[in-house]
Amino acid sequence: MYNVQDWAEVHRLFHRESWSKTAIAEKLHMSRNTVDRLLGLQEPPRYERAGAGSALDAYMDDIVAMLEENPRAPATVILERLRPLGYAGGITVLKQRVAKLRPVLRAARSYQRTSYLPGEIAQLDWWHTGVDIPVGKGAGREAFGLVTTLPHSAAHSTVFTFGRTTAEFCAAVVGCFERLGGVPEKAVTDNESCIVGGRHGGRAKLADPVAALFGALLLRPVVLRPRFPEGKGQDERTVGYLETSFLPLRRFGSLDDLQDQHDDWATTVAFERHHRRVGARVKDAWRVEKGYLRALPDPLPDIDSRLEVRVMKDGFVRVADVDYSVPPGLSGRRVQVRLSLTDVVVHLEGEVIAQHRRSYVPADVVLDPAHARALRLQRTAARQLTAGDVVVPVADLSRYDALVGLA
Repeated sequence: MYNVQDWAEVHRLFHRESWSKTAIAEKLHMSRNTVDRLLGLQEPPRYERAGAGSALDAYMDDIVAMLEENPRAPATVILERLRPLGYAGGITVLKQRVAKLRPVLRAARSYQRTSYLPGEIAQLDWWHTGVDIPVGKGAGREAFGLVTTLPHSAAHSTVFTFGRTTAEFCAAVVGCFERLGGVPEKAVTDNESCIVGGRHGGRAKLADPVAALFGALLLRPVVLRPRFPEGKGQDERTVGYLETSFLPLRRFGSLDDLQDQHDDWATTVAFERHHRRVGARVKDAWRVEKGYLRALPDPLPDIDSRLEVRVMKDGFVRVADVDYSVPPGLSGRRVQVRLSLTDVVVHLEGEVIAQHRRSYVPADVVLDPAHARALRLQRTAARQLTAGDVVVPVADLSRYDALVGLA
């Protein structure tokens, strides 16, 4: 069974690179029918059976380290170094794995260059702003920014969040490319846990939601090896520029306020500056580069998280350490939650039963007034039943006499 990474790569090669189906099948070692099936899927496959793995998998970090030290190291020498570490396998599988690793490492190294074609590449990196943003009820949280830079023009965009989860990364990626006016061919990223779900055969494997998003955007990922910040030097310099030219002497009342101030500053200051390497104003170079970016899909990819949780005894569901109310009488039921950066929507059997603005206050309790009224009525009725204080109106039996003609 083929996974979401296969789906993403097939769609990117066919729609973005204009490869033929036969060429894709040969490159990815799959049949032409499989390519047709994957292209026919508008959404990425949701299920992936874990592979059995190889005895060599436990030594991939050691192999990568050796190849990074000497990219031309032969498999025979690598095998000699692996034997004392406990590897008991043969050299054939090692040669096959090394042959696959060499071009991957060369590709990651190649992005150190300082000149880029327009629309060729974007660099993405999380920025730890160190800024504490009020979230309500006397609490505050640090803001993080996903900084996305187009090295050709030095144009950048930043989307701010309160965390660095996979869901927040996906939402920020879409927001950044919306601000930049389109999607480049490739995106360089770190080995952040919110981006990379693991490694298989020494190659970084994107987390499924990230792979699905990149596939929908027809965006080729370039995951840098660990501890290699030079691979996204333009983004590193942009973060430094933000810290020295945007943050000083500013105050922010909310995350939206931070976002609005940054977007205004980027338009009026950052994009107006003359960039020495680019040799022009950022705004002018960006205007040219936008013509090479691919338009975002319409509609945009669905990037909301979906969870299944159980309603607690007190009529709340707990999502991201915050309790949100649902209608009373659902204690113990399993419900589905759709979570975005701004909203929490609770479904039961396909129907929306609760909708709340997302709270970022630690250990907060979010109570819908309608749910509170219903809960009070339910508790009052329960107390009356327990106390036997239930008023039962006396029935008017004369109306039954009228019905049979005795009145």
